[in-house]
This record gives sequence, structure tokens and C-alpha cells, in this order.
Amino acid sequence: MPVAASAVYFLNLRGDVLINRLYRDDVGGNMVDAFRTHIMQTKELGTCPVKQIGGCSFFYMRISNVYIVIVVSTNANVACAFKFVVEAVALFKSYFGGAFDEDAIRNNFVLIYELLDEIMDFGYPQNLSPEILKLYITQEGVRSPFSSKAAERPVPNATLQVTGAVGWRREGLAYKKNEVFLDIVESVNLLMSSKGVVLRCDVTGKILMKCFLSGMPDLKLGLNDKIGLEKESQLKSRPTKSGKTIELDDVTFHQCVNLTRFNSEKTVSFVPPDGEFELMKYRITEGVNLPFKVLPTIKELGRTRMEVNVKVKSVFGAKMFALGVVIKIPVPKQTAKTSFTVTSGRAKYNAAIDCLVWKIRKFPGQTEPTLSAEVELISTMTEKKSWTRPPIQMEFQVPMFTASGLRVRFLKVWEKSGYNTVEWVRYITKAGSYEIRC
Repeated sequence: MPVAASAVYFLNLRGDVLINRLYRDDVGGNMVDAFRTHIMQTKELGTCPVKQIGGCSFFYMRISNVYIVIVVSTNANVACAFKFVVEAVALFKSYFGGAFDEDAIRNNFVLIYELLDEIMDFGYPQNLSPEILKLYITQEGVRSPFSSKAAERPVPNATLQVTGAVGWRREGLAYKKNEVFLDIVESVNLLMSSKGVVLRCDVTGKILMKCFLSGMPDLKLGLNDKIGLEKESQLKSRPTKSGKTIELDDVTFHQCVNLTRFNSEKTVSFVPPDGEFELMKYRITEGVNLPFKVLPTIKELGRTRMEVNVKVKSVFGAKMFALGVVIKIPVPKQTAKTSFTVTSGRAKYNAAIDCLVWKIRKFPGQTEPTLSAEVELISTMTEKKSWTRPPIQMEFQVPMFTASGLRVRFLKVWEKSGYNTVEWVRYITKAGSYEIRC
């Protein structure tokens, strides 16, 4: 459930109430005394931002020299409460010229009371968008003398903005060149056994957009996801030639996406914010294309020598390449001396992390560089435990490659003026937790 806050308090560092607002009658007015006695005076402010006293829970956060405390008497969503605090502070700063401290609250208490009535109703968060609230709460805050930020002018068409619905974009934008930049950024996570068996593998991705478009454009994004293609073929009453399809899990969208249209047509339609934003996040657990395969062989020759052989194969296309590849191969703590032979890149022993660090600046596709190393160990009589081999770790970036197989099929832009748009699409895959046991 959402926050359902019973009260919100603004306290200074001494515990004095600067401003408070009671939204429900299920808590008493002396709740702030319990916060002072059981939390502030016991020096527990830095331990945990959530405390339960009696039948009430206190969520608190310090911003500058002010504590913002939310009191709830029900099982509320803690993450939602802190998100509300962060958004509310950003709103206050936009009115106060960028400052939020005890002086700003004392100078603007009337405006804060008015905003608190708008952004929360009976304990439930409402609209916290500064662009929309400034359209009908036009009172200007008392700005700090140190603030040089110019006052923002209200956006026209207040009625349309307040009721309608595009609070993340203002009207009247104009660009000489209309462009859209689309970045698909993925992190691949892998845990592989020493015998080459995949124990865990998934991909977390996000689609980042940067829009420089005039007017109020309507965008439609098509991906090669299985559900969306099946829905499209049903609407068109004919099969769709799509090639490989993927199944997206745990999809979350930016607020600009039309969820009603997505649920009915399975298409991502939206009016984008101006500038850079994160359109969606997703996760893939099946059909992952691993960019690298690592084949390690580590032989312990007695108590004082080891032989390490590691082959790394790039599975992606020969015309592509990876950048900033780092392979960290663990060795025992009692390593005394190492010698290397690598067919590509450079390698060295890093005693701080007990690893052989192999770096390849540019790693072409469909190649198999190898590392061979001899490791001399210090013989110790006290060390009787066998060496537990930590996994090999990899870091990399592969441009124009997606481990999930996600592809942008189309990106359409409609705007009433009918201008031409230039679309740029870029893919990149990074290493998340990429580990191979040895």
C-alpha cells in the first residue's frame, strides 16, 4: 500500500518543530515528543531511518539542517515514503531558489503549508511535479540572498497542463534540427562452474533516450519482444516477419508511457520529456547470448608452484570488438613471484587484490587470446588450509551488441507540423557480475 502518512513534521537539529501537518486522526499531536525522546536524545539518528515506537512507525531523513519525519500508524510502503520526501524537497527548492534549510522554512511557512495541502491528501501522495504546481500555486517563495537562480516563468495553457496530462513536457519547444538518440544499455550477469556449466545467468537492461524535438510529438517504439509481435500479428491478421524474438521480464516504464495502450496493443507509445530520460528497464533470464567464454586451467605443482592457463574466447561477430576488457585471475596470498606469456594485451600481478590482472584494450570478435603464467609461492608451515579458489572476474564493454538479443524494430515520430526527424540507435553490453569458477 502507499504511504498513508498520519503526520509530517519538519524539525531543526535541536528537535524544535518548524512546521507540521496532521493528515489523519489516528495519531496524537504529541508524536513528535516520542521522536525526540526515543530517537534524537538517544543518539540513534544515524543507525536506521525507520523506527517503531509503540504502534507507530517513524520514517525520517535529514536534509541540510532539517529533519523531515513522517509518522504512520499502518503498514506503509517505506520506499514510497522516502521517495515522497525527496520529491517534496525538490519541489520546495524549486520555489525557494535552490535552498532548503531552517531559514528557508521559516521564511516560507505559508507557502509550505499551501504546498503540503496539495501534494498529500489524507496521507496519500498526490502530484509533486513543480511544472504543474507552479501553474496554480503562483506565489513566489522568499529566495536566499545567495541564490542566483532566476525565477521560472509559469508555463502557458495551465488548464490543459493541470488536467491533462503531460506534466513532464512543456509546450512551445522548438529546435532547428529534430533528433532522437536511443541507447540500449545492458549488464550481463554470469556465474559459471569450473566445468563450463552455467549456474546463473541474466541480463538487466535499460533504454535511455535523449530527445530534441519541437512541439508535442507522439512517439511509438517497436521492439522484437515476443508478446508485442504476437499482438501486432493479431491486429494485422497476418504473420509478422521478425526473426528472433525475446521475452522481457520485470518491465518498468517512465511515467510518460501510455500504459493503457501498452496493455491493449503491447506497443510503447509516449510523449517524451525534453532532453535525457530513462524510458524503460527490463530483465531477461532466458536465451542470453554470452559475449565471452572463459576456459581456465590451474594446476598446483606441490606447495611452491602453480601453473595458470586461461583462454578467453569472444563469441560475438568478427566485425565487432570489446573495449576495456579486464580479466582478474585469483592466486594464493603467499604468491612470491610470477611470470607471464600473453598472446594479446598486458598482464601483471596485483598483490593488493591477490590477482593476476590481464588487460586487453581492444578485443576483436571470434578470437581466442590466451594467458600462461607460472606462479611461485612462499612455503609456510603454519598455512595448512587448502586454497579455496575464488572465481575469475571479468570487466568489459561491447558496443553494438546486446546479450539479450533485443533489437529496435522501429521508432516512429508523429507531430502535427510534420517535420522530419533523425533517429540514432546505439547498443552496448557491459559486464555486471561476470564470474567463472576455476
